Amino acid sequence: MIKDQHLGPSRSQKSNASNLDVLFEDNHLIVINKRPGDIIQGDKTGDTPLSDIVKAYLKVKYDKPGNVYLGVVHRLDRPTSGVVVFAKTSKALPRLNKLFAEGKTKKTYWAVVKHPPNKTSDTLVHWLVRNPKQNKSYAHKHEVPQSKKAILDYRLVKKLDHYSLLEIQLKTGRHHQIRAQLAHIGSTIKGDLKYGAQRSNNDGSIHLHARNLAFPHPVKKDVMEFTAPPPKDAVWDSCI
Repeated sequence: MIKDQHLGPSRSQKSNASNLDVLFEDNHLIVINKRPGDIIQGDKTGDTPLSDIVKAYLKVKYDKPGNVYLGVVHRLDRPTSGVVVFAKTSKALPRLNKLFAEGKTKKTYWAVVKHPPNKTSDTLVHWLVRNPKQNKSYAHKHEVPQSKKAILDYRLVKKLDHYSLLEIQLKTGRHHQIRAQLAHIGSTIKGDLKYGAQRSNNDGSIHLHARNLAFPHPVKKDVMEFTAPPPKDAVWDSCI
C-alpha cells in the first residue's frame, strides 16, 4: 500500500507537536529541546519520530498545503534529552552536516552519575568498539581492531545527596560515547541499565542531557548558542 504523501498530520502528531519545546526557529533551522523517550528518526519500533512531530508542527504553524521539508542534522540517543537541530531548507542541511562533521560545533552535556570520577576534572581518551547487535559500544584503553578514538573533557559541577553532576565537553562524536566512557571509569549514568546502572528510571530515561550547543549559522555565519533546561524531576531540579 502506497502511503499518501499529502495527508495532513495525524491527531497524535498534532498533539505531540503542540508539546514541542522550541528553543529557536528561523527560515533555515529549528532547534528543539528533545524529551527523553523521543526518537529522532523512525526505527523498527514504529513509534512516531521527533522529525515527524516537528514536520507536523511546521505544517500547522505555517498552514502548508504540501509536504514539509526537514533535514536531520544529528542525533541523540532515545533516553537522552536536550538540544537537537533540524534543517528547514535544502540549502542549510549540507552546510550544517559539514559543520558537525568537521567538529565546528561545541557540545556540552550534563550527566548525573552515582559514583563520581576520582578526579574532579580530566580528559578521557578511549578506543570504542561498537556492537550493532547489542546496540552498545565498549571502551578500551588502547587501540584495538575496528575501534574509533573517543575524547571528552569532564568536570565535577555539583555533589548532590546521592549523586554527582558532571559537565562534559565532547571532542569526538562516537556511538554512545559519553555513556561508554563514563561507565568504563566506574561512573555509570543514572538509569542507564545498558551500561551498568543498578536501577532504571521510571520513565525509561537516563540522566544524560545535551545542555548546550554552539555553532556558526549555516547561512548568516554568526555564532548561534542554545541552552536547554533539563527535564523536570527531583534529581534534575536539584542540579539547577
